[in-house]
Amino acid sequence: MLRAIRASWKARIEEELQKIAETNGKVTLPELIVQTPPKVELGDIAFPLFAQAKILGMSPPALANELKNRLNTHELLVSGPYLNVRIDMSALALDLAKAIREEGDAYGHNKTLAGKRVMVEFSCPNTNKPLHLGHLRNDSIGESISAILKANGAEVRKVNLINNRGVHICKSMLAYRKFGNGETPQSTGRKGDHFVGDYYVLYNRKVEEDPSLEQQAQAMLKAWEDGDEEVVALWEKMNSWTLEGLAQSYERMRVSFDHYYYESETYRYGKDEVLKGVEQGVFYREADNSVWVDLEAIGLDKKVLLRSDGTSLYMTQDLGTAIRRNEDWPFDSMIYVVASEQQYHFKVLFYTLGLLGYPWAKDLHHLSYGMVNLPDGKMKSREGKVVDGDDLVEELTRLAKEEIISKEREDLVGDLEETSLSIALGALNYYLLQVSPTKDMIFNPAESISFNGNTGPYLQYMGARISSMLAKYEKEIPVSFDAGVLTLEDERSLVRQLALFGEVVERAAEGYDPSQITAYLYELSKTFSRWYHDNPVLKAPTPALVEARVVLASNVLQVLKNAFALVGIPFLAAM
Repeated sequence: MLRAIRASWKARIEEELQKIAETNGKVTLPELIVQTPPKVELGDIAFPLFAQAKILGMSPPALANELKNRLNTHELLVSGPYLNVRIDMSALALDLAKAIREEGDAYGHNKTLAGKRVMVEFSCPNTNKPLHLGHLRNDSIGESISAILKANGAEVRKVNLINNRGVHICKSMLAYRKFGNGETPQSTGRKGDHFVGDYYVLYNRKVEEDPSLEQQAQAMLKAWEDGDEEVVALWEKMNSWTLEGLAQSYERMRVSFDHYYYESETYRYGKDEVLKGVEQGVFYREADNSVWVDLEAIGLDKKVLLRSDGTSLYMTQDLGTAIRRNEDWPFDSMIYVVASEQQYHFKVLFYTLGLLGYPWAKDLHHLSYGMVNLPDGKMKSREGKVVDGDDLVEELTRLAKEEIISKEREDLVGDLEETSLSIALGALNYYLLQVSPTKDMIFNPAESISFNGNTGPYLQYMGARISSMLAKYEKEIPVSFDAGVLTLEDERSLVRQLALFGEVVERAAEGYDPSQITAYLYELSKTFSRWYHDNPVLKAPTPALVEARVVLASNVLQVLKNAFALVGIPFLAAM
């Protein structure tokens, strides 16, 4: 909404600059830069004039004053080398209220990606262990990016690749066959994915005592690929246990997918593609019969695609999976949400798909996110030293429930369990998304669940607080109101921030960066909190001011809801 205003002012100022340049015999000036002043009292739009003043042989302040005099309007302010614009906030407030009222949940959305089909792969758990904190960051980013792309007009397909085959899966299977004694999740009361994960940890303890287990696990993988009935039956049973447990976790964490892929189904397809590549001369065989790709063209050495015994690797199966996906649902682009540790893998994958002749390989993107560490160091799933996803959500839910009970608000919130879980998920998603995806981060559960400061629960409380206040208004939100009475600087700031929401949504999509939304949410909430603390709304001095402030508060509430939906924060009308 502010973009059109900025563009109009930029055009007007550039026109006057050109007139000055022509007077001085100079006709070429650099493009005018548009900025936002650091303080609202300095205006709403800033145009630095350093580059233009240098070419024109003037000081930047002198040029700013010359332009102000030429344009002759009270909306222009000179601040040193800057020509600033203080826009008509009353008119903007009216336009804003109308747009929010008409667009509702779609306010802030746009059509910049209309007609584009984008596939987003995320989560991708192994079927030998439950979800841990690293998976939760992955899921938060994947869900958020998908929602942000949809808000920019794209058609999005969320997919999950279940890593249900490979030597790592056989390690859990081998440990269970040797040491399981017929136990089941049902007989032990253990959730299926946790039950299987216990055997993965057990394997890694036992292999230190008996290194031959490594060869046995590899032999089990070969037997599985050859269709050994006993091995396949064990694999099916243990996979079903894990998948059932993962489904329960996804439901509780409100993570969903449009389609699941399974490596057990796609890895053979990749193997066929690699063999075709050998026939075409794209790949080559070594003396031991293994198949490799030469990566010199992208500054790397070489990469094995099939082992000497013909078995597949991750690269092989990812080739097959990518090809199958584009056949199933032809996309304009695809985003892989995978940790930064796999940057080499995806560089090779995208290059190799290009060698195989798939033109869409250039439209693949690795959303490389940083690692999540604990305050006391890195997680290690082989040793069982991880923050279990289920346990973390349960702990955050417990802490939220204790907070509600301590404030004696059980009756107000309705369903205590559901509200506590919603607060926990808001805390988790906000904490995981407030850091740019590319950066490593340290997760502190106690900080994340705080009801004060830069946290999800603080934002949820702000939404509940506004909802409670508006419920006491006991009238319809005014359609027409006198925006001219909104004269405070914080009111100007709120209007300006609300008008900027659509641009924030665009930037978040352009950079695949949900932290753009979380930062915006916190700034909007801080401004509203300060304004609401210092100024009455329902008891404002005049009826006109009551109406205007009620509209402003309801606009803030709608934008909070819309932004919450983009970063996985459940909205709560009461807390």
